[in-house]
Amino acid sequence: MDSNPVPGAQQHAEQSVREGSPAAVPASPFAPERDALFSESPAETYKQPEGFHLFGRWFLYIAIAVAMLLLLNSLLYRLPAASPDWLFWDLAGEIRLLLAAILPGLLMARIEGRPFGAFGIPAKNAFGRDFWTGALWGLGALTVLMLALRAFGVFSFGTLHLHGPRVLKLGLFYAVFFLIAALFEEFLMRGYSQWILAKAMGFWPAAAVLSIVFGAIHGLNPGEASVGLVAVVAIGFFFCLTLRRTGTLWWAVGFHAAWDWGESFLYSVPDSGNLARGHLLNSSLHGPSWLTGGSVGPEGSYLVFALMGALWLLFSRAHPGVKYES
Repeated sequence: MDSNPVPGAQQHAEQSVREGSPAAVPASPFAPERDALFSESPAETYKQPEGFHLFGRWFLYIAIAVAMLLLLNSLLYRLPAASPDWLFWDLAGEIRLLLAAILPGLLMARIEGRPFGAFGIPAKNAFGRDFWTGALWGLGALTVLMLALRAFGVFSFGTLHLHGPRVLKLGLFYAVFFLIAALFEEFLMRGYSQWILAKAMGFWPAAAVLSIVFGAIHGLNPGEASVGLVAVVAIGFFFCLTLRRTGTLWWAVGFHAAWDWGESFLYSVPDSGNLARGHLLNSSLHGPSWLTGGSVGPEGSYLVFALMGALWLLFSRAHPGVKYES
């Protein structure tokens, strides 16, 4: 059998070497895939005309998302006050944000000629093993943090704030609420945005930029502080790692939703500066802000950085391979 199916290929390669241009060397199929931070070479992408169009498509997605949000805002505020219950309005407001992120993503999937699931939330993996594993990690990590604060004497569980059927009602409400919130934030920051910017910049540079944007958006929350914003950036960067290693956003969505639910409802402490109505406990944080997080809540504690470092190492060991496809 002929091992060189292209006539004259060997002669052409030898001639190329003699003339000073290196011959193409086929990549080994056994070469390991690297996952070092910033291992890509974004400068090469910027030299290509396609790089400009990639940024243009991201700006198009953002523009459509903003326009969709403004439209949904006008529709929401035109609704009659059919329900005075704050549960209805809080949930409606979160659904509005999710739609403003998802609907433009569906349009961009048509433009890109890709299935929508390629942007991180494939339907076939919805609420599967990765989601529930992420949720367990999220609630477990938060519990470790709260127990550490309790051991330092700066957190008290207090007494029950809710009783009877309202415990179940509000517990389920916040589970749904924070699931929607997690889907919104993860898709907006690490869905189509991460997919398209990774093509333009490389995966980790895009992850760094979007994680900083993620922190900046949280700066709009009342009660936020600089330490809390840095922690949000670190958490966002960790979620990018989980996307790269699992191939989807479902692990991050599960972690994100469970963490927020645990902070806001279960442990009843501020979450990024917001204290939820209808929380479970009359808990309290008391002590220096660098330890408790102050008005930010536990996310603003310096202990979060040690926790995020441990999570990064543990997750890297549990998921050593790269599965993300861009």
